[in-house]
Amino acid sequence: MTTLADVAAHAGVSKSTASRALSRADLVAPDTVERVRAAASELGFIPNRAASHLARGRSGIVALVVPTLDNAFFTPIIAGAQDRARESDLQLTIAVHRLDDVDGLDEFERLARQVDGCILVAPRGPDDIVRAAGAFGPTVLVDREIDGLTSIVADTASAFAELATRLADAGHRGIVYLGGPDGSWQDRQRSAAIEAAVGERVELAALGPFPATFAAGVATADAVIDSGATAVVPYATSIGLGLVFALRARGVASPGEILVSAERLVAEAIGADDVPAIDVDGDELGREAMAALIPMLVTPPSDPTRRRLDVSVHWPAASATEAPLRPAENALSSR
Repeated sequence: MTTLADVAAHAGVSKSTASRALSRADLVAPDTVERVRAAASELGFIPNRAASHLARGRSGIVALVVPTLDNAFFTPIIAGAQDRARESDLQLTIAVHRLDDVDGLDEFERLARQVDGCILVAPRGPDDIVRAAGAFGPTVLVDREIDGLTSIVADTASAFAELATRLADAGHRGIVYLGGPDGSWQDRQRSAAIEAAVGERVELAALGPFPATFAAGVATADAVIDSGATAVVPYATSIGLGLVFALRARGVASPGEILVSAERLVAEAIGADDVPAIDVDGDELGREAMAALIPMLVTPPSDPTRRRLDVSVHWPAASATEAPLRPAENALSSR
């Protein structure tokens, strides 16, 4: 079996120089790096990544922590973080921790002590619990902001505000916001942004909280119809899909009589190009969170930073988004 010493001898350098050339090329002259890598390739040498990380006092493993695996929103975040970790020779592990109360901190601490750092997705945990979890080691908080923690957030609140404004501009005078899970930081941000955006221009009804599930959306149908609203902005696409299913089952056209916004990728997948949609790039969210964490593994930041990523809004042709010509309550009462 080829060893590092064999590579060093073949390249005509010391073992320590060969090690640096393969693990920290920035510390070695470029021609030496090229010679060592050529020798490694010729001899079929495969570096022991784990040993390399341990030599620097690190495991080479980072964790991405989510509260559940049932929410599809987390999937592209995981994929983006994994891609960025791979580029830096890091291994990503996925763990589920709800962080609802102090009892969950002991289990989380055991994980934190075994990895170099964490990307933490904790949309509902109390601030003090999440902050305590972040104190165990280098941590980047995703899609939520808490004082004292570095965070990367998709600015969906601004996108929701733009959606509500455009709906009002299109003539909708009744809008329903279907809220997310109880205690969700993003839900509070989105609700406040919509209310501030439309002001007194429309009759805004906020319903919820609801879990981000299809079944929850189905259960909202009667309340949405009774509200007389002609447009609905759901917290999550899964809620919106459930609502549209239930409305159509009741003979209510959606879009048509009640317009329900969605997420761009889902809208395209089901051929619903005629509904307004937001475009959350979960892959970018994961990549940027990992990019923020990597330098923290070496040098803790002097001050935590906050970054909000732009979220674009897809607005289809005006004819598809204009409010019905007759009030929703008249249209529905004819059934």
